[in-house]
Amino acid sequence: MTERLLSATASQILKMSTAELKQSIKASEGRIIMAENMVIYKPLVDQITNAEIHAGFSADMLLMNFFDLNRPFVNGLETTDDNLFEVIPNEESIRILKQLTGRVIGLNLEPIDKEAEMLEKRKDISTGRIATTENLKKANDMGFDFVCLTGNPRTGVDNKEILEAIKLAKESFEGLVIAGKMHSAGVDESIIDIQTVEAFIEAGADIILVPAIGTVPDHDDEKQKAIVKKAHDKGALVMSSIGTSQESSSTHTLEDIGIRNKICGVDIQHIGDCSSPETIYALSVAIRGTRHTFNRMSLSVNR
Repeated sequence: MTERLLSATASQILKMSTAELKQSIKASEGRIIMAENMVIYKPLVDQITNAEIHAGFSADMLLMNFFDLNRPFVNGLETTDDNLFEVIPNEESIRILKQLTGRVIGLNLEPIDKEAEMLEKRKDISTGRIATTENLKKANDMGFDFVCLTGNPRTGVDNKEILEAIKLAKESFEGLVIAGKMHSAGVDESIIDIQTVEAFIEAGADIILVPAIGTVPDHDDEKQKAIVKKAHDKGALVMSSIGTSQESSSTHTLEDIGIRNKICGVDIQHIGDCSSPETIYALSVAIRGTRHTFNRMSLSVNR
């Protein structure tokens, strides 16, 4: 049997197949935390990546945001004291980061709809961040364990294009496929509903991404529970996402969001790229206690 991700060692995690990883998340009973990293940001501490810091504060899964597959770079990984801000592309950056952290690492890719009806001015992104067949193959070759098909603010990602991207991912990517929206991404449409969940799972999504309760208007406990039940009945997992900058709210707010979404049955709790070590720690203690939090913080990557 696969070790649950909640307590797996680095050597166990790095050997997991895609199916084993999904099972290990399910076996952890709603106690898995995914921390998002903006790879272009200056690290909080010199000579170490923010991904390593987030892993050190108990994140089980690490999501790379703003990672350009045409120019792969993680700030803090390939810089020196003399050149702290130079972008030095490295095709091996994700494999190196996996060895340094002992964590599951994934990538944000954005299924852009250029014709989407926007609520606000569109923000264009580089071609290396768009969910295309070519980029999915590159993500696979670079060693990512999962892709997250979603949208950053104002990028024009909609559910129609996410659905098509899931189909592409199942053909071109070997890892887990996470799909959904944590906010509108600037598009005038319903963020998530039961019909969309069913369509995503039918297309092959392994994990459905939904907004965390308390992060977007009119997404409450009743809706979350219905989505979780539908996804679980169809063999998929669910990840709630704190992606509206509330990851930088008070620790009390993070604790409340964490408990409410755990009650609804989500399998993974994502905390966005505005998070701090303190908020990751607070969320962790809230949904799994100090025992498991300290274990994840202290377990050596050499085990």
